[in-house]
Amino acid sequence: MTKQRKEQRTFASKTEDYYIDKNGLLVFTEHYLKKRGYCCQNGCRHCPYGFKK
Repeated sequence: MTKQRKEQRTFASKTEDYYIDKNGLLVFTEHYLKKRGYCCQNGCRHCPYGFKK
């Protein structure tokens, strides 16, 4: 893992809004999606509104 990649993981783990998954994708948390206040209907992994694609 590169130094830049480690820094990205460290930064992402410090927020409750998103994290970086094992494939390097940014994943929004349920907390963030609730805070945003609406469903985007994109089938988010942690959708608190029950939307499934």
